[in-house]
Amino acid sequence: MNGYLCLMNKNNGPLVIGICGGSGSGKTTLLRRLAEEFSHLNPALFTMDNYYHPIEDQQLDKNGIVNFDLPTALNEKQLTMDLRTLVAGKPIEVKEYFFNTAPSKNVLLTIHPSEIILVEGLFLYHYKEVHELLSFSVFVDVDHSIQLDRRIYRDQDNRGYKRSDIIYQWENHVIPCFETYIAPYFKKADFHFRNDHHAEEDFLALKKAIQSTLYQKQS
Repeated sequence: MNGYLCLMNKNNGPLVIGICGGSGSGKTTLLRRLAEEFSHLNPALFTMDNYYHPIEDQQLDKNGIVNFDLPTALNEKQLTMDLRTLVAGKPIEVKEYFFNTAPSKNVLLTIHPSEIILVEGLFLYHYKEVHELLSFSVFVDVDHSIQLDRRIYRDQDNRGYKRSDIIYQWENHVIPCFETYIAPYFKKADFHFRNDHHAEEDFLALKKAIQSTLYQKQS
């Protein structure tokens, strides 16, 4: 529900805010903006991308192409366990994921617990145990054409993909993933963030909701 002004704070623990949406919808950008807005509280940033299995363990599609857009692409068990630990008030260590970088060369991050935990990822709702840990969830909504443009720009510049490969993944992996594992949960989100000309308006409403909840918690 857009403009939702009351966040649930389960068991007086940290405020765990989940951010979901399709590939290229702007999840990471929103996470970073919220982190900056509440930087004085040192929010913990939890990104599901850090839990991708090695490429040799990924599933292949019918044409032998690796499909990174399946729930099995991530280590759900470790991801869930780490998030539980963080919510319980204990630090975690996780290797920061970078595309085309060998796992052995990824940087080891220590994520410290905080009053606010920001969780971002494709399967925020699909992973039931993860969804149960959330105090509040945000669904980032944007037109598919904008998502595709962003993905083409990112994958050509940062990952060296050919345009034809990007379009193939979009049609055969990304869209089926969105329709099966993401879109069905749209109505379950506490806040619908419209990442278009409404983005500034919605960000202010979301910020107000978080501030209100923090104030209630501290009073």
